[in-house]
Amino acid sequence: MAKLKKSYFCTACGNESPKWVGKCPACGAWNTYTEEIVAAKSSPLTTNNFFSASASSGERNRPIPVHRVERSALQRIDLLNHEANRVLGGGLVPGSLVLLGGEPGIGKSTLALQIAVRMADTPILYVSGEESPEQIKMRADRIGVSNEQCLLLSETSLENIITQLTETAPELVVIDSIQTLYSERVESSPGSVSQVRECAAMLLKYAKETRVPVLMIGHITKEGSIAGPKILEHIVDVVLQFEGDSNNAYRILRSIKNRFGATNEIGVFEMQNDGLREVDNPSEILVSHYDEPLSGIAIGATIEGVRPFLLETQALVSTSAYGTPQRSATGVDYKRLNMLLAVLEKRLGFKLGTKDVFLNLAGGFRAADTGLDLAIIAAIISSGLDIALDPDICFAGEVGLSGEVRPASRTEQRVSEAARLGFRTVVVSGYARKALNHAPKGIEIIYVNRVDELARRVFGNRP
Repeated sequence: MAKLKKSYFCTACGNESPKWVGKCPACGAWNTYTEEIVAAKSSPLTTNNFFSASASSGERNRPIPVHRVERSALQRIDLLNHEANRVLGGGLVPGSLVLLGGEPGIGKSTLALQIAVRMADTPILYVSGEESPEQIKMRADRIGVSNEQCLLLSETSLENIITQLTETAPELVVIDSIQTLYSERVESSPGSVSQVRECAAMLLKYAKETRVPVLMIGHITKEGSIAGPKILEHIVDVVLQFEGDSNNAYRILRSIKNRFGATNEIGVFEMQNDGLREVDNPSEILVSHYDEPLSGIAIGATIEGVRPFLLETQALVSTSAYGTPQRSATGVDYKRLNMLLAVLEKRLGFKLGTKDVFLNLAGGFRAADTGLDLAIIAAIISSGLDIALDPDICFAGEVGLSGEVRPASRTEQRVSEAARLGFRTVVVSGYARKALNHAPKGIEIIYVNRVDELARRVFGNRP
């Protein structure tokens, strides 16, 4: 009788160990190792039988010069969803394996089903291991789109799923979710490291052999990373992250890994009663309109991928009621906020040692663009002085530790977006004059080289 091979796997990162350890040497997590049955122990493959097996397996693969490799025309599949196509790089590549992750209730299943039911001329198999066909039908009715060629299958056995794929021959497969599947070849529970790795590998083999794209939905951990072994993200071709606050209507589809395109594109959606609505112009929803100007609000121009849009930066500066002032940042890096506050105090003399400072990006949006530094500083000064900024002014620039204002990347695109939305004044770095030789007409550009110059030009030297 074959002897079962057992091993220990870290449930956080998938690292394998021959024995149980308390602390994972790879990721540092504690008490995450579980024992799992890997496979039956077989006879080792010796050098002699390896070469004999290779020689008898028919024609072997041979290396070829790189200049002799012919490029094939890549025909992407249109998902009939402009935002999803943008993030994927123009559409879904045949034979690709795509992993979609996100928090519970964020709308992963809704997005996948919405794509499936809208592709009316494409045979699709929607496999769900978490919901019954009746539940999926209720969601499809809420979306309000019907696709007669979309087949529903409630199954968790991977072998049965492969059998149905062979019989139905779909052109797109949706798996909801990879953590609910199990293979009879691995003797462990669904969602374990071994099962997730084996099921993903079999689905990858199916996708590459049949040229049928597979969209998998994956769970995430409490830290926000994809649940399961880290090798899962290495196996798939594309990793998409669905972000957003469940209390906010807007969702961001972000590309983390993409073998067929760029990883700096985002898609913006709005969750409504009838599903996810594509937001073609994020600037219109991220910039609020007030009856009268309010202090502590500045509009910043940012760029995600090739898409420029405007963000509303909100700041609140108030006297601290406790000994230690509070610092809070929502949507931006907390350390970046502390750096900008230090620049304001050192280079501008803006005393914030006894002040609470709260910073927020409107709409629940998150941005890591340093081109928002100028807008953040303008909002903080506006709130500290209680002076409202002109609602038709926009900011785009990066602030350094010495207080200099550096040009933001692709400043010309940011200025064009501000002009398109009706802003009459844009404050940018003085070092970006050459890039703005062909700036849009009808918009005033204010060039500043340092933060103290920003205070003089915008606030009249009040600090």
